[in-house]
Amino acid sequence: MTRYLPAKHYLWLGAAAVLFAGACAWFAGSVSLAYIPAALFLVTAGFLVAMALRPAIEIHEGYLSVGKRIIPWMDIRRLDRTGWISPLIVRVTLFDDSRLVVVYPGDLDSCNSLLRHLRRLSRDALIDGIPYRQYWGELLSASGDRKQAPAPRYRILRPEDEAEVERLYQRLKTVGNLDQKNSTDEK
Repeated sequence: MTRYLPAKHYLWLGAAAVLFAGACAWFAGSVSLAYIPAALFLVTAGFLVAMALRPAIEIHEGYLSVGKRIIPWMDIRRLDRTGWISPLIVRVTLFDDSRLVVVYPGDLDSCNSLLRHLRRLSRDALIDGIPYRQYWGELLSASGDRKQAPAPRYRILRPEDEAEVERLYQRLKTVGNLDQKNSTDEK
């Protein structure tokens, strides 16, 4: 089991936003436009505290647990990542076409780890619109046996050197040797 808890630094950031909102409200006594940033700081503080109070996400071998909700891996039909990496926001479509938005406010490494776990364990799902096996590069033949992907070919020689090697190989095939000497020179 892997457990992902929301980052607690969001609480500290929310508290700082409340302090800034108070400073702006105090300053608004002399400048009335200071109420605007005070309100924006309060909205930001509310958002940050809400992110810090998100339920824990647990990854188990058989299911995903978001707070008290348990979702078996085989019930997940689609995982779609938004453009947000930190905080991580993933749209999950279940077998009955219901949708769930998983929000995880954590550091970048934890977000990437959670996303990798979600993608790896959702074996029946489309991952960002791509079938699971294709997404992870697993190829299956028609008979169901695993097929090995061809090994990548790395270029060792330059194209002109390759042409020279090919020319020498063809000459070796026809003549039988690569010596420049003729049989008359050997006498």
